[in-house]
Amino acid sequence: MVRKVGIIAVALAVSALAVAFFGPQAKEPQNVYSFKAKDIDGKDRSLSEFRGKVLLIVNTASFCGYTRQYEGLEKLYRDHKSEGLVVLGFPCNQFGNQEPNSEAEIKQFCKQKFDVSFPMFAKIDVNGPKAHPLYKWLKAQTKDTSDIQWNFTKFLVGRDGRVVARFPSNVAPDSRELVDAVKKALMRR
Repeated sequence: MVRKVGIIAVALAVSALAVAFFGPQAKEPQNVYSFKAKDIDGKDRSLSEFRGKVLLIVNTASFCGYTRQYEGLEKLYRDHKSEGLVVLGFPCNQFGNQEPNSEAEIKQFCKQKFDVSFPMFAKIDVNGPKAHPLYKWLKAQTKDTSDIQWNFTKFLVGRDGRVVARFPSNVAPDSRELVDAVKKALMRR
């Protein structure tokens, strides 16, 4: 009995040392609610505040051929906000230096040009070693796990916090494909 207790004590000590040295085993996020990001005003926000909502997560830019999609994203948001849709904009400057502005300038541009009222976040990287953990996770959740190819790539996330679909930049916010997918996601409770 004493020997068993000794073995258990040694095992616990080794386990504690391993955790102290290597850190606790990181769990793979199961849904979008595990992530945090700074908003456009620099405040930390947990995506758990959107629990139960359908999310359309978009990497954006102010000087892109697709920048006019802000208008369609805002219309989609306003048309379906009461049903539980939230559009989340993440400015990104990784594609042709199309978002060189500061967060304050991005916020002003979006408000003045497109009257954007959906939540906007601080500028992030979506590809490479400095990619935001949210975008690393989003890309890993779809059949197309490749890097983001351009600004205005869209990820549709269901009420359960899991990715439903990925849409490339050329799929406009008012396209039948995207609108139907959003409506279908909104119907799921």
